[in-house]
Amino acid sequence: MPSPRRVAADPRWLRVLLPLSIALLLVAYFELPLDEFGPGRPALSWTVFVIAMVILSLLLLREIDGLLRPGRQGRHAVGILLLICLSLVIFASGYYAMSHHPGEFNGLHTRLDALYFTVITVSTVGFGDISPAGQAARAVVVVQIVYNFVFLAAAVSALSSRVRGRVADRAHSRRDEPGSGGGRAGRGKSGHEKSGRGKSGHERSGRG
Repeated sequence: MPSPRRVAADPRWLRVLLPLSIALLLVAYFELPLDEFGPGRPALSWTVFVIAMVILSLLLLREIDGLLRPGRQGRHAVGILLLICLSLVIFASGYYAMSHHPGEFNGLHTRLDALYFTVITVSTVGFGDISPAGQAARAVVVVQIVYNFVFLAAAVSALSSRVRGRVADRAHSRRDEPGSGGGRAGRGKSGHEKSGRGKSGHERSGRG
């Protein structure tokens, strides 16, 4: 079995780890007893939600900082993507718990409805089929929008910068390869210099 350090360093393992982790997050979201939260236990529900968002934000900032530093950037990129998916699950869980309180949401009844509403809120696409009606629901939606602008925007910007850097590095390495155009140009220049040296020798022989 490969060690955790090898998994973190091998891009192939990261490609497997990402979809597997997302699948586990979705399974946990649809299987965990979220009905324990809601209007029946408001103090517990809000406490868990606030603690989860604080921890998530700190982890996301750490991964963004790691992505911008030289090192295992592939691992940090995967971490950012997983934390983005986790944020969707946390907000969807909160919306689903709040939907048990009458008057908080219009059209939100199931966990899939909550996840759907979370995704369209992140994408800023509003269809109007689900809408927050209560004050608590609207407050959480405002929190999610602010979170998207501050944390998710920073995460996406860091990922985009990393992708552009990798593309530039690959293009630069291809130009430096022996069979690239730059190498042929260098060899052509060398040949021209040789012909120049030959011409100089010819001129010397003519003077002699």
